[in-house]
Amino acid sequence: MKLYLASTSPRRRELLSTLGIPFEIISPIFEEIPTHLSPQEEALYFTEQKARSVADECPDSLIIGSDTLIDFEGKKLGKPKDSQDAQNMLQALSGKSHHVISAVALLNTASGDIKINSDTATVYFKTLTPSQINDYVATGEPMDKAGSYAIQGIGQSLIEKFEGNLDTIIGLPTEILKKLLSSV
Repeated sequence: MKLYLASTSPRRRELLSTLGIPFEIISPIFEEIPTHLSPQEEALYFTEQKARSVADECPDSLIIGSDTLIDFEGKKLGKPKDSQDAQNMLQALSGKSHHVISAVALLNTASGDIKINSDTATVYFKTLTPSQINDYVATGEPMDKAGSYAIQGIGQSLIEKFEGNLDTIIGLPTEILKKLLSSV
């Protein structure tokens, strides 16, 4: 069976590549509109919808969908709308911890079976100065990242420590994905 990654994220593509499994990229046809669901439920929902959105284009295949959300003090943080939104998010995260929830789905379009799971990691931010925040936002790196930072990029300088799987924070829980793939 062919394997597709329903994502435009270069980070997810890189993480999936580390598993050594051939796959193709397909852009999901799903708009992420915030819901009333909890952060974990929303991540699971978005993940499933991304995978299902391309099912008709990928018959007799396996489709991987994934989504990452930040749970910060009970509020969901997604990608920033603009640089001011990124600055606001980073200021809020400064000196505090938050949870990163990454969900992954594996849809078998031949059988209709779908398996979905998620993983959560905790990230602790350093206390940041306004200058550090402005300088980081000016790099452009935060603009397409949940929570406005990339732990695998320049953003690692903002992080004091983390607990959990780094791949989960980056955006694809590879350990869970391996289990899902092995059960097919």
